[in-house]
Amino acid sequence: MTSAIPACDTGDVSALLERGRALAAPVLRAAVSRLAAPMDTVAAYHFGWIDVDGRPTDGDSGKAVRPALALLSAEAAGAAPETGVPGAVAVELVHNFSLLHDDLMDGDEQRRHRDTVWKVHGPAQAILVGDALFALANEVLLELGTAEAGRATRRLTTATRKLIDGQAQDISYEHRERVTVAECLEMEGNKTGALLACAASIGAVLGGADDRTADVLEAYGYHMGLAFQAVDDLLGIWGDPEATGKQTWSDLRQRKKSLPVVAALAAGGPASEQLARILAEDAKLTDSQLADFDEEEFASRAALIEEAGGREWTSQEARRQHATAIEALDGVDIPSEIRARLVALSDFVVVRKR
Repeated sequence: MTSAIPACDTGDVSALLERGRALAAPVLRAAVSRLAAPMDTVAAYHFGWIDVDGRPTDGDSGKAVRPALALLSAEAAGAAPETGVPGAVAVELVHNFSLLHDDLMDGDEQRRHRDTVWKVHGPAQAILVGDALFALANEVLLELGTAEAGRATRRLTTATRKLIDGQAQDISYEHRERVTVAECLEMEGNKTGALLACAASIGAVLGGADDRTADVLEAYGYHMGLAFQAVDDLLGIWGDPEATGKQTWSDLRQRKKSLPVVAALAAGGPASEQLARILAEDAKLTDSQLADFDEEEFASRAALIEEAGGREWTSQEARRQHATAIEALDGVDIPSEIRARLVALSDFVVVRKR
């Protein structure tokens, strides 16, 4: 079995995340303020800046992993961290565009312990604000007016197209009885890996790095994204709702063909075969019928996934992808301090609890 990853220095990672948040937040808020009413208010609610009644809150826009990556990416290319700020903001805007649309398509009613935008403001606003954030992302980069900004925008739009490909694959897999592990990894590489890959390279591009350097950083981010998603898949089944902000067994309720499920089905053996029979019967049910199941029904599915080895396989896959991400950094000269920070950030992604 692959050895566990040593815990990173939480203080250092917290400082990296806070720096990314602090530098990107003012520019992010300024970009969102350009939106016409009521989209500006709806977006502010989504980001956690105001509550449902429009009152300012102490909320934030998430963990800030992507902004932290964009700033480190600039430093990896020898530029000041501030050089990566427009890239950090652009990636955050695209990420949140995807969350707004995903919540609606998946029927998720909670995100970060609050009602989702479509639940509060309606599906139309969720769609419109998501579209607007995507447009803003490109605007934030292109208004820099530099050749580097053009290169960065091309990488961002490619990553966005892959992200959308991944979401389309994810939805289509919900209605299939069987999905291969390779198909699942391809989907998750598109849905999660592509944007983290962009975050890990976009600051370097804005800082004038050549394509070889950017490609190495992109590979690091891509594999870190796969590790990130593997952990998310575990949390989607066995995560504590108090930590995740989602229902118990949330991915099972949505018929997600996530890595633990797919790996369990591919494993063979009695538990795998019993799980396959149950999921085949589930496929005949409507969403409302599935929603009527009690906790014990979903707990039994989770137990079969674990018995078949899906939980352990996914944990090991997270570690494998983490190791591949770190190895990718050997492909280019990076200041040792910046490399250590990139490693620490990737450690945090894999050992995180929420």
